[in-house]
Amino acid sequence: MLVWNSLEEVPTDLPRTVVTLGNFDGVHRGHREVLRRVVELARERDALAVAVTFSPHPRSVHRPDEPHVDILGPQQRAVLLSETGLDALLLQRYTLEFADQSPEEFVLSMFVRGLNAAVVVVGHDVRFGRGNVGDFAEMVRLGAKHGFEVEAVEEHPAEIGDEPERRCSSTWVREALAAGDVAQAAAILGRHHTLSGEVVHGFARGRELGFPTANLAPEAEGMIPADGVYAGWLHDVHGRAWPAAISVGSNPTFEGVSRVVEAHVIDRPEERVEDFDLYGQHIEVEFVQRLRGMVAYEGVEKLVAQMTQDVEQARAILAATPSDR
Repeated sequence: MLVWNSLEEVPTDLPRTVVTLGNFDGVHRGHREVLRRVVELARERDALAVAVTFSPHPRSVHRPDEPHVDILGPQQRAVLLSETGLDALLLQRYTLEFADQSPEEFVLSMFVRGLNAAVVVVGHDVRFGRGNVGDFAEMVRLGAKHGFEVEAVEEHPAEIGDEPERRCSSTWVREALAAGDVAQAAAILGRHHTLSGEVVHGFARGRELGFPTANLAPEAEGMIPADGVYAGWLHDVHGRAWPAAISVGSNPTFEGVSRVVEAHVIDRPEERVEDFDLYGQHIEVEFVQRLRGMVAYEGVEKLVAQMTQDVEQARAILAATPSDR
């Protein structure tokens, strides 16, 4: 998949394209349905399948005082988008100046002059241009005027859990992760949620207690779920998946510890201890199921007993739930 970081990087002799646009934060099931249709139309027309996405998220530009957390980091999102069959991705820098274009100015610069669009694929609820005044009807009108077709993709209810009529959305994924419900997040995403980053040195308390962990750097990509202990998988640089018990949060049994994400590999073979010298390596942590919240224990013995129970529970869950990577 080609990646362009601005319209200036797009070749001037670009062939016709089928284009969609959106934030694609999470690249959830609804996003992938839109992208599937883009790729399908592109193959039918011998065109390029292109997605346009924005960085930073528009909400953080228009509402800088309101905290916004992305579900995926830029590299995570690019990898998942590449797996959909897209030919190219345009990472559009989102600024107040960019947002101030009229709907027609946006269409001309992006779809007509920039990407040579034959078809633009969007949802019926699309909004674009200054003040989000452009809607689906306006997109259709501008397409007819400037030589591209517009196709709407219908979004169907997710049929998940207690909200079967709710459609997949990034907001719903964030709600699930903020509650620690990584199983529901997986149902919306169509895969387990992950964090991706470098392993750094921690306080080595896990090793002292008999549960050595790989600590993710604070700069790791991906939204951190609610504090607690989870069953999941650790993926190393060699592409191997190791069953793991994952701790998220500041350990309340020890004072003065900042919030961290650390993964303990379950049943690691002692004869291959060199496989777990992960410091400085880039790993991925995959969340399968939450085991419990974070609790302060009266003494190390009770903490170790609980950690032993956590590992046993995680082992049983992961035996029945393989990694989806």
